[in-house]
Order: sequence, then structure tokens, then C-alpha cells
Amino acid sequence: MLEDKFGRRFHYLRLSITDVCNFKCNYCLPDGYACDSDRDFLTLPEIKTLVNGFASLGTSKIRITGGEPSLRKDLPEIIETCALAPNIQHVAMTSNGYKLESDIHKWVDAGLNSLNISIDSLDPRMFAAITGHNKLETILRGIDKAIALGVQVKVNAVLMKQYNEQELTHFLSWLKITPVTLRLIELMQTGDNQAFFNHNHVSGLPIKEQLLASGWGQLIRDKAAGPAQEFFHSDYQGKIGLIMPYSKDFCASCNRLRISATGKLHLCLFADQGLDIRPSLRAADSSELQTKLVELLGNKEATHWLQDGFTGATKHLAMLGG
Repeated sequence: MLEDKFGRRFHYLRLSITDVCNFKCNYCLPDGYACDSDRDFLTLPEIKTLVNGFASLGTSKIRITGGEPSLRKDLPEIIETCALAPNIQHVAMTSNGYKLESDIHKWVDAGLNSLNISIDSLDPRMFAAITGHNKLETILRGIDKAIALGVQVKVNAVLMKQYNEQELTHFLSWLKITPVTLRLIELMQTGDNQAFFNHNHVSGLPIKEQLLASGWGQLIRDKAAGPAQEFFHSDYQGKIGLIMPYSKDFCASCNRLRISATGKLHLCLFADQGLDIRPSLRAADSSELQTKLVELLGNKEATHWLQDGFTGATKHLAMLGG
């Protein structure tokens, strides 16, 4: 079992397969994707070695991320590779939903269990203003298709003071009739969004207090779950999750590690560097990889230091998929 010096166990791998994204979200890539780094992304055989190595060390859940993972033509093969790995019980993916309506059947057939889709506003005009794309209705139809196919769907919305802070009522009305989990995510400071962060950060704590006061109950967190605190209400088909990285003891329950699209292990989303494990992947040597992972895990810090303004090597969230 992968375990760090603080006793945290890592059941959950977030695997980026590309840093390319075709959206221009104002909190992440406001000027669009710029090819300013090596684009020699992990190959399918390397991904197989990686997944098998992590699975042998106790990983049970894999989330495929980007950039936008659906921009890789071999995405169904990547999903299948993850789903067929021994001991992997759950394959998830985070996407902007651009290809959701057209491709969801392929992903499910390959073994996808759950899906997180980014929708920062249910107002089509505001959605377009945030993302640079007028695709909200297409994405919502894709979500309906995913639900009909039995996929667990979560919707990610980044809280932003000047854009969607007032939309909670609209989202709640949607959750009355829609069986998804809405995850409200505090805007995080990255290397290139400091001014935007200063103008738009909203704390999730008042929302948590509002939910509890309105009869929402808090769910118990599974060992392989993400960082959200989740809430349910008997009057709603959907649930709400809050991701509050600036809250006290946020990192105490950390259970996930990250691999970049070029084969670097990131012990934290805001680590000061990625640790190169690609030689082990290219050698197709799972035993060497496992030894390397156990050794590198000794460097994991107790916290991300975000509260002190430290953002590490993360220039924008598309680098590692958040």
C-alpha cells in the first residue's frame, strides 16, 4: 500500500493524458492553450505499465484528466486499459463535455464508471463568457445521455465572485430534478491568475453553513473519494459537494497522487516540481516503477501551503487537471 510518512494512504490516482484544452476558461486558460512545453505525452503501453504499477500498490480508483482528455483519439483505449488493470475498481474522467454527447457511448463501452463535467454557469450567456464556447445545451444533453447509460455524473462549478456567486439558487432548482452531484469548488490561486484570484475568490464555508441550516445532511466520505465534502437532502434528486482547499486540515485526508501527461509524479497539485518516472515506464518495468514510487512518496509534504500564497510549479490547472 502506498503510504506517506504522515500515515496517509493513496487509493486514488489522477492521470493526465494531455495538457491541451480547447476551452478558454477565464480562471485557467483565458488566452487559450499555448504550446510552451514538451508534448511527448504518455503512450498507451506506458499508461498500461503505470496503471498496473499503481494497482499493485493498492490504488483502486483512477481518474483520467487533462487538459481535455477527449482530445486524444485513443481515449477509449486508455479507458479500457485502466478498467482492465487488476484491482482497479473504478475508472472516472474529468472533461469539459465538448465531445460528451457524441462520444459517451464509446467511453461507457470501454469501461468508464463516472464522469465529472465542468459547468460553471447554467446561464448560456454566462457559460459562454466564462469558457469561450456556446456549448451549454449540447453538454446538458450529453449529461442526460450519460445518466441514461448508468454513469455517475458530477458537475464541477468553480465559484467566482464576479461571475456565478449569485447562481446557487439556480443550481439548487436544477438539483431538485437532476440526479447529479454539483461540486462547488473554491477558486485556487495558480502561477498566472493572481489578479483574477484576488478579485474573484469566494469561500465555500458560508455555503456549507447555509446548506446545514436548510436541512442538508453531510455524507460520510469513502476511502477512495475525492476531496469534496458532500451533502444530501430528501427533497432533491441531486447532491452538493464543496471543495474548500483553503479550509483547516484540508490536506489531512489527502488520498490521491497525480501523474502529468509527460510522465512526472506530482505529490501535490501545487508541488514545486514533477518527479520523473518515465524511464521506468519506457522500460515497461512495473517492479522498478513500484520501488521508485515508494521512494519518492517519502518527499510528500503535510500540506499544499496554498494559504500562504505558494502555488509551486502549477501555472494553470490544465497542466494537471486540477
